Amino acid sequence: MILVVDDDRSVTASLSLLLKQAGYASIEAGSPDQALEILRKQPCKLIIQDMNFSRRTSGEEGLDLLRRVREITPSLPVILITAWGSISLAVEGMKAGASDFVTKPWTNSQMLQAVQTALGLVESAAQGEHQALSREELDARYDFGQLVGNDPRLLRLLQLIGRVAPTDASVLVTGESGTGKELIAEAIHRNSRRTKAPFVKVNLGGISSTLFESEMFGHTRGAFTDARTDRKGRFEVAHGGTIFLDEIGDLDQASQVKMLRVLQDRTFEVLGSSQRREVDVRVVSATNRNLNELVGRGEFREDLLYRINLITIHLPALRERPDDIPVLANQFLRTLAQIYRRDRLALGSAARRWLQAQPWPGNVRQLRQSIERAVLVSTRDVLEIDDFTQTAVMETTGAIDPLPAVGSMTMDEIERAMIVKSLKHHGGNISKVAESLGLSRAALYRRFEKYEITV
Repeated sequence: MILVVDDDRSVTASLSLLLKQAGYASIEAGSPDQALEILRKQPCKLIIQDMNFSRRTSGEEGLDLLRRVREITPSLPVILITAWGSISLAVEGMKAGASDFVTKPWTNSQMLQAVQTALGLVESAAQGEHQALSREELDARYDFGQLVGNDPRLLRLLQLIGRVAPTDASVLVTGESGTGKELIAEAIHRNSRRTKAPFVKVNLGGISSTLFESEMFGHTRGAFTDARTDRKGRFEVAHGGTIFLDEIGDLDQASQVKMLRVLQDRTFEVLGSSQRREVDVRVVSATNRNLNELVGRGEFREDLLYRINLITIHLPALRERPDDIPVLANQFLRTLAQIYRRDRLALGSAARRWLQAQPWPGNVRQLRQSIERAVLVSTRDVLEIDDFTQTAVMETTGAIDPLPAVGSMTMDEIERAMIVKSLKHHGGNISKVAESLGLSRAALYRRFEKYEITV
């Protein structure tokens, strides 16, 4: 049973009809007191409530109702209804324990998606109360791709991903640079109902504020000087699937407002057109910055933060799960053995212990790059400590910096050789080369120019 609370009879009637058509049973309340009376007599799975009653706009009655609901049923999900200009009120409601908020006017699809997500999260939370699953059990149920490891913290995260993925809940992935946030986003998409639809990755830190609208929402021919053809934006490309908003903490204030609009309303305007278009996407965001601190300094919008973090997944640093380092190292060696056709590549026991003892400030990405450098410069198949120490030196900061030269090769020569070999292995596919080397396409192109590599 879903409880709908609003003092506007037309609103409760239309919501009840919408829910009935979607297969949900509902009951209506026209005031906070009536809602509490119903709640005490009848169990409900979800509440959809307005924030303003008796024509007041302060929202105090709505907040008070929410707090009293929390006292009666602490785990009951509540979806708030508020006007766009009162999103700050909805944020206060989220702080008080609401699970989601929808702004007026909403679309039927938007409201039903919020309902399905809220109920889905309740069901996933109930599943999470059962016994923790082993790595083998998790892999039997879900597809986690390259998310390798057996650390208990990682396994708990994988179990959470498995439970949350089937819902449309927005997910915020946090963690240090190089921990594998993109892999988490891909795993969420692969295990969702959207798995056959597009997965679109966007590095927001690489998009200037002047290009933001064009990149994210697209443009029409003639919208600006260089707009010679129509172009789809990232949201339109991701329609029906998942959009991964990487480095969302790097968005400037003006772009944050535009992002909030599309995430809240699920509509956008193509640059050069006044027609609004609806979009159906699952949103997964990521950042290595502390967004709460940015909110405190006024650098990140609090309402945007609450819109993107219905579920937060924090990835532990590699140094916090040292037992996974040999597992990851062996996986990388298997991949490199295929790339460089060296089937006998392995890790010596002393080298394994040495790798586990390093702090790895660059996390999994840095570990992979260090192993690939060692493979490139070593003539033996079983890698030992000196294969790593001759290509890197541990500074007091914990960072790994390349030595000026290795034998008769400089580090530039080693890097050039690595790029050339990767280009050959991937048949000149720039995206795959950049991914295998842990570089962005722009960074890879800069190296092409630097080393005079012709593609």
